[in-house]
Amino acid sequence: MKIPISVLVVIYKSNGEVLLIERADKANFWQSVTGSVDAIDEDLKVAAAREVFEETGIDVAALPMGSLQDMHHQIEYEIYPQWRHRYAPGVTRNVEHWFSLLVPDATQVQLAPREHVAYEWLPFADAASKCFSPSNGAAILQLFSAA
Repeated sequence: MKIPISVLVVIYKSNGEVLLIERADKANFWQSVTGSVDAIDEDLKVAAAREVFEETGIDVAALPMGSLQDMHHQIEYEIYPQWRHRYAPGVTRNVEHWFSLLVPDATQVQLAPREHVAYEWLPFADAASKCFSPSNGAAILQLFSAA
C-alpha cells in the first residue's frame, strides 16, 4: 500500500521551460514528477531524487550541487477516487511536498513506460495551465514567481 505522503518535483531549464509528463493510466493527464515516499521515515529530498530518476531517468546526483531544491511548501489534497485502491482502506487524503529541479538545457528524458507515455518541455505558464492538477500548476507558478 502507498503511504499518503508524496513529493512533487517541478523540473525546469534556465530558459523557463518546464518538463511535463503524460500519465500512462489516464490520457491527457499531464503533470510534473510525483510519487509517494517508500517508507514513513524516508527523507523527502531522497524521495524526490528517487522519483525523478524512476520517472525521467534524470540522475539528480550527477547534477550540480543545489540543483534539487525544497520549495518549503506542502499541500493536503483529496486522493482521486480512481487511485484510492493503492492506499490503505479509509485513506482519502495525501500530503504533498513541493521541490524544484534545475537541469541543463541538453538534459535527456527517459520515461518509465508503465507510468508515462509522453513528455513535453513547455514555457512555464503553458505548463502550469496544462497540468490536470490545479496544485501542480500552482507549484509551477510559485516557482517562477520567486525567480
